[in-house]
Amino acid sequence: MIETITSVITSALEKIAQLARWKKKAIVVLLDIMLCVQSIWIAYSLRIGVWVLWDIAVQKMVLICLLTMIPVFALSGVYRAIFRYAGTGMMKTLARSFAIYTVVVAFIFVVVGMAGVPRTIGIIQPAVFFILVGFARVAARYLMVDILGRNRFDGEVKNVLIYGAGSAGQQLAASMRSEPAMRLCGYVDDDRRLNGQRLDGDKVFWSKDLPELIKKQQITDILLALPRINRKKRRKIVDQIREFKVHVQTLPNMQEIISGKIAFSDIRELEIEDLLGREPVLPNELLFGRTIVGKTVLVTGAGGSIGSELCRQIAKSGARCLVLLDLSEYSLYEIEKELKNFLASDSSAELELIPVLGSVASLDRLDELFSRWKPDTVFHAAAYKHVPLVEANPIEGIRNNILGTQRLAEAAQAAQVKDFILISTDKAVRPTNVMGASKRAAEQVIQNLADTSSVTRFSMVRFGNVLGSSGSVVPLFRKQIEQGGPITLTHRNVTRYFMTIPEAAQLVIQAAGMAKGGEVFVLDMGKSVKILDLAETMVRLSGLTIRNEVNPDGDIEIVEVGLRAGEKLYEELIIGNDPQATQHPRIMKAHESYLSSDVLDELIAGLADCRDPQVAVTLLKSLVPEFVHGRDNIKLDKAS
Repeated sequence: MIETITSVITSALEKIAQLARWKKKAIVVLLDIMLCVQSIWIAYSLRIGVWVLWDIAVQKMVLICLLTMIPVFALSGVYRAIFRYAGTGMMKTLARSFAIYTVVVAFIFVVVGMAGVPRTIGIIQPAVFFILVGFARVAARYLMVDILGRNRFDGEVKNVLIYGAGSAGQQLAASMRSEPAMRLCGYVDDDRRLNGQRLDGDKVFWSKDLPELIKKQQITDILLALPRINRKKRRKIVDQIREFKVHVQTLPNMQEIISGKIAFSDIRELEIEDLLGREPVLPNELLFGRTIVGKTVLVTGAGGSIGSELCRQIAKSGARCLVLLDLSEYSLYEIEKELKNFLASDSSAELELIPVLGSVASLDRLDELFSRWKPDTVFHAAAYKHVPLVEANPIEGIRNNILGTQRLAEAAQAAQVKDFILISTDKAVRPTNVMGASKRAAEQVIQNLADTSSVTRFSMVRFGNVLGSSGSVVPLFRKQIEQGGPITLTHRNVTRYFMTIPEAAQLVIQAAGMAKGGEVFVLDMGKSVKILDLAETMVRLSGLTIRNEVNPDGDIEIVEVGLRAGEKLYEELIIGNDPQATQHPRIMKAHESYLSSDVLDELIAGLADCRDPQVAVTLLKSLVPEFVHGRDNIKLDKAS
């Protein structure tokens, strides 16, 4: 019986939904006319104490009310609203319309008066009419969205909990009601006082009951509606539900929510960056501006992960001119386009953008660049950084990372650049691969130049992996999860330091502001992360389970494939054990030994002429005495 009634209602709603817009509008006008007449009957009957459907008084009221209602509603925009999306906006429009309607009707019946019509009708009828119309709008929305929309949907319906019984959660729930694929099962909140309360009709549960609630309600998705939540809290929530097969998504943080209104489309995946990244420290504006404000700044590797973020930060910080140097045409095009769009949207920004296509190893290109644009500050981020590729192409890696750095730094010194900052890596500390050794050699080039330079301040900044960079394990694991696995892990004991790209770029610029010459700045990367734990967390964030011996029916398998050539089990940031504090809490300073300029120049000259990879690696070992090629690979081979 119920199914038959539902089928009839759905069929009628389908026919209405397919009508032309003007026909739907005509139906709404006719409905309002009927409700207006009905409200007159109710108001009049309540006033005189008996039911009267039609007499001379009712006729007068119908005439006056309809002649008032139709133009007021039409001019107020009542009939421009869409029923299926009825919400607070529509109710505000109705409230404005009824305010005008009430004033007119009350003036006619209460102030002027009409024979046979009680004066109080001018107050009672608009109130009854408003209730009827408001109920009709809500009912229409329910029929069009909950009945028609959900009956049309034939996909899988997800059982959803919203974590956060606040205004953000309330707005998100309201937006979800038009999503037939989602069924809201309630809210979860850390405030125990809200347990058992209702928000817009949906029950609020205490977060301590979340594991039991997930099982009982068969929850598939949890939406974090806590835009002010910090990363520590996010980690705690994920840890609480990690044993369950639940997909976790989140709203953006408050800085990302510009409009102040939250919609279901704002929901995004909860990325590993949200858990691993630290809470940001506000930048020191004095340090931030010393090498940038009012200056011409050159960024090499401008289209890379770190280089592009440096460009974004510099573009927002008052530089006069920004020179973008990159070897990749596509990368240079992308960052230039992005920065042009930013400058177009910010009327206060006055920055000249200079895209330069070229290599840091090209002397002619460097001479032309420095003589023409005369940069005050150079951030050298251009490098070949992918360990396996540089292992396979050691000559090119050495040429770009060492010779390129030397030529760029000498050109900068000759052009009397004020500040030169080398972007280095934790792989330069006791390196086990060609890439890391080449970066340590590049550091020594800068350290030697700092000793002899009287104008240019040479310094370097060393840090670990940045989340989301090209070649990082995070986008690789994400892609493997999307493809159904397996996730390929080089070794289950591998650990790495991680930092978000924006934080790394901000700290690099601030370190440059502290430079006096020759410093090796080391960024505080926090605690190292076990890559196996990282992979498992990413799987669980996707609402999937690990397939292993304990759980053979899981979704994603994690497979060990062995360390790549030259790869380390763990990374270090400092060669010695005596880092010094600086005026910034997340920037340390190290003093590390280096080869004399005579020895360094002789070895680099040998590398410049070398075309034999084995000879080049041997020379690199002389240049970086602590370089033990494939150290961890040898250890594991012996252990096995």
